[in-house]
Amino acid sequence: MKSKHSPRRNALALALCLVAILNVLIERNNTQAAGSPNFVFILSDDQGWPATSVQMHPTRQDAKSDYFQTPNLERLASQAMRFSQGYAPAALCNPTRRSLQFGQMPVRQGSEGFDALYPVGNTRLTIPRLLKSVDPRYVAAHFGKWDHRTDLAPEHLGYDSGDGNTSNAPGSMTSTFEKSEKWRSYTVTEDPKRIFSITDRSLDFMMNSVKEERPFYLQISHYAVHVTMQTRRASLEKYKRLPKGEKHNVPAFGGMTEDLDVGVGKILDMIDELGIANSTYVIYMSDNGAAGWIPPNTSRNLSNPTTYETPGRNAPLRGGKWVTFEGGIRVPFIVRGPGVKPNSFCNVPVVGWDLLPTIADIVGYPKPLPGDLDGGSFQSLLENEGRGSVQRPNSGLVFHRYNDRYPHTSIRVGDYKLVKFWREDKMLLFNLENDLGETKDLVEAEPQKARVLHKQLMDYLESVDSDVLTLYK
Repeated sequence: MKSKHSPRRNALALALCLVAILNVLIERNNTQAAGSPNFVFILSDDQGWPATSVQMHPTRQDAKSDYFQTPNLERLASQAMRFSQGYAPAALCNPTRRSLQFGQMPVRQGSEGFDALYPVGNTRLTIPRLLKSVDPRYVAAHFGKWDHRTDLAPEHLGYDSGDGNTSNAPGSMTSTFEKSEKWRSYTVTEDPKRIFSITDRSLDFMMNSVKEERPFYLQISHYAVHVTMQTRRASLEKYKRLPKGEKHNVPAFGGMTEDLDVGVGKILDMIDELGIANSTYVIYMSDNGAAGWIPPNTSRNLSNPTTYETPGRNAPLRGGKWVTFEGGIRVPFIVRGPGVKPNSFCNVPVVGWDLLPTIADIVGYPKPLPGDLDGGSFQSLLENEGRGSVQRPNSGLVFHRYNDRYPHTSIRVGDYKLVKFWREDKMLLFNLENDLGETKDLVEAEPQKARVLHKQLMDYLESVDSDVLTLYK
């Protein structure tokens, strides 16, 4: 018996069915983008502000590398917003990594006293806990370097899977030379700094989360580009052939940087393959600036850039890792996501401790945030092409370096930045708008401004009972 329906009617019915299915999928994607988006946070290690081929300032050609090539980060930046004044919470890795989880300045969290304030079993608000309280379907993972230097592990803060309480060691495991040689020697391997094994676990996590229809938060904390240097053979040979730059000129470091970029590209490709780009935020930043020289030179880190014989690796910024001059704390900071204008710049300062309140804002966290947070949401900057401001409980951005030899603290308010050296009872004052390289000390020219910033710094340290005040009496 022939069908009562004509082929044309059957085709029309099929087409209408496909349209209905497509509308359901689009609606699901839009709903997730609006309410429960995914977050992929990629954290590099010791990567300077100008240490990729992404120009991190709209008008400065020197705000990128003169040697390294990172085409996948260029792709990400072309689809995202670049923050020309993006900061890591500290000039050293473990205080930054602690800060990111809780949305607090490291000087509030303390150094020696951190364990007592943040014990295993604490219920403080973290990014995974925040997301799960908004939507219980959220699943969270942390792969790579954790390095809080405490018993506190990812699973204690709401992460469901990951690599555990890792330190620097796994990233250098295949390098067999003496520690004293790490700035001059390198290792050739097909999985440098565990870049690709970390990436593979991350890809599996994303695929499983999407398959289970669960929104996710994924933090990928790379060991690269922290020394020791490791790189693939092909990458190394490429950089041996390339003309060397003035500030970047070590082939093994170039190879390691591009290997990391390949890992980033795999993550971006998977997001596209899974069809979740419209409902996924991708955040890229470094835990602190790069070492200013290879091998490191502490005296240069503290000295005025006008005295450098050759430009430092963070040029045009002053200093590098270990100090709170701009080279130690200003880092690549890139955000892609729903409503973010592609290839845009924002010149408003943002810091790693702003991530938690920003994510809370994005997902509509319904409760008041804890009163001991230091961060503020920059969601409005993402939605308004970089225009606006970030409202924080304290207008000063405070960065501290815990170190017995040269302890110092910086505070930035507006365009001005004060650097206080505790042992020497010495202060430096800079206007970053006019003097990005921090070469012109304004303490004598603008003593009132120095006094105002110093008082704001001391008032904040006292208000949080910071151990800085007792360590350097």
